[in-house]
Order: sequence, then C-alpha cells, then structure tokens
Amino acid sequence: MMKFQKIAILFNFSILLFFITSCAAQQQQNNKVAIVIHGGAGTILPESMTDSLRIVYQNKLEEAITAGHEILKSGGSAMEAVQKSINIMENSPLFNAGKGAVFTHDEKNSLDASIMDGNTLNAGAIAGVTNVKNPINLSYEVMINSPHVLLSGEGAETFAKEQRLEIVDPSYFFTQNRYDALQRVKAKEKSSFYDPNIDDSKYGTVGCVALDENGNLAAGTSTGGMTNKKWGRIGDSPIIGAGTYANNKTCAISSTGWGEYFIRGVVAYDISAQMEYAGKSLSEASKNVIKKLADLGGNGGVIALDHEGNISMEFNTAGMYRASIDAHQNLEVKMFRE
Repeated sequence: MMKFQKIAILFNFSILLFFITSCAAQQQQNNKVAIVIHGGAGTILPESMTDSLRIVYQNKLEEAITAGHEILKSGGSAMEAVQKSINIMENSPLFNAGKGAVFTHDEKNSLDASIMDGNTLNAGAIAGVTNVKNPINLSYEVMINSPHVLLSGEGAETFAKEQRLEIVDPSYFFTQNRYDALQRVKAKEKSSFYDPNIDDSKYGTVGCVALDENGNLAAGTSTGGMTNKKWGRIGDSPIIGAGTYANNKTCAISSTGWGEYFIRGVVAYDISAQMEYAGKSLSEASKNVIKKLADLGGNGGVIALDHEGNISMEFNTAGMYRASIDAHQNLEVKMFRE
C-alpha cells in the first residue's frame, strides 16, 4: 500500500511540476514586449547625408526607442511607451514633428497627431495646433478626457490649456532650415514636403507602435504635415485608420508618407483588416497594402507590430528612418533601403 501511495504522490507531484512549468512558460510568452519607431520616409540616400549627420540621426532614433523600451521593460504600458518615444522625436529639430515641424504656406507651424489604444479601441487626435509643445500628449488627453476623437485648431488649443499641457509661443517651433526649405519650395511653386535629407518629397512624420507585457498594443503618430500646405490641409497622421490604428486582435500601425493616398487607401486599418478577416500575417498584409498604395500613385511606409511581437517595416521609398527592439531585445536602427 505504501508503495502505491508513494507512486501516487510522485505522479501528482510530476503533474503539479508540469503545470507550474507550463504556466511559467506561458507567462514568459505573454510577457513579450516590443517597440518600433519611424521618423519619416522618402528619398533618404547615403550620398545625401554626411557621416556626422547620419550618426546624429542614428543616436536620436536609438535614444527615442530605448526610452520607450525602458518603460515596457519596467512593466509600463504601451500607451506610455508610445508617448515617451514620440516626445523625444517631437523635441528634436531633426524630424518633421514638434520642434522640427515644417512651415505652411502662411509661414506657420501647424501640428497634427493621433494615438490609439489596441485594448479598448479608444483613440484621440488633434489637427491644426500651433502652440502645444507635444501634440501626441494632447491626442492622449483627447482620448481619455473628452467624449471626442478628433479636435482641431483653436478648440484643440483651448482643450490643451484646460488639461494643463505645456503651451509654448509659436516661435518655439521655428527652425531656420525648415523656414529656408519653405522659401525654396515656394520658389519652385511646389506644394510638397521638403527636407535636405529627405530629398524634395512629401513625406515627413514620426510614429511609434508598442506591445506591453499585458499583451496590449498602442500606436501613435505626430507630424508638422507638408511644407507649403494651404487652405488648412490635413493629412493622414490624425486620421484613425489611415495614419494610426491599433487593435489587440491584430496589430498596431503608424504610417508615414503622402497623406492623401494613405487616407484614400485607409492604409493602417487595411493591414489590420487583412489580418483579421483574411488570415494574413503581419508581413503579408503590410506588403499587400504598400503595393496597393503604390498602385494608387502614393509613396511612403508603415511600421507595424502584431499581438505576438512580430515586426514589419514596409516602405516603397528609397529610405525610412526607423528603429526597432523586438521581443528578444534585439535593437536595430536603419535609414536606407537594405
């Protein structure tokens, strides 16, 4: 009898050990975190950049993505990570967002942004803002502290003051190289985004997608829009489903490129829809949608992250400022097509 009792005890212990090991493995699998950022897509070529400038861009991209990843590693949310990474790029004159925003035809800086929570499908966005230091943070406040999704212009600025966000004089956004770029574009009579490193193109935005340890996805996008834009033009960046989308069932997306085509193609949502309804992988869906974008006549790219931590960075331009830290903590920073 004692022998059978010992066998039973050992058997039960083995089952318990297997159960604990399985749970631990499952928990470890569920605790994957990953993050991806972009800083614009266009004609980004090695010959258009000095080695020193390339290092400056690389260091800033690494700083931005590392800051977001640290939040994720410490148990923070994807929403927090997205905002932090984008804040760093908004505060840098290197990118067409926040401090580095391009100028409108009227020689103003007009800022757009959006953010989306993949867990709740809640979202917030702003357009045509001129005095909010970090537009992505205002988008977040719209999402959590208003009944609306998209606010614009003076109304959005009033809301920002009510939420006690940092307000700056519009002159804060002035940078000489962006102003000079506007004058060059005006001289050419083109309505396009111009950057000496993204050569004479319409593409400039920053964005971030993140997956936290709770399995929640988030996406955010921020931009100064198109150099020399007129008539209050708004691109895809503040449009949920075009410039930004996140859904825990599928993926998180941030777009960069010629906004009118991203709006027409509902690019960000289309990637999610192909995954949810057609069973496509993140990579397949991203490639399909960028091809469709090109067929329409549009150019640009997306950063994408699915609920399992898979990453996709698809673009049909010569280059895209981008960086990623995957579920295995591998860091990549790239600018050119490889």
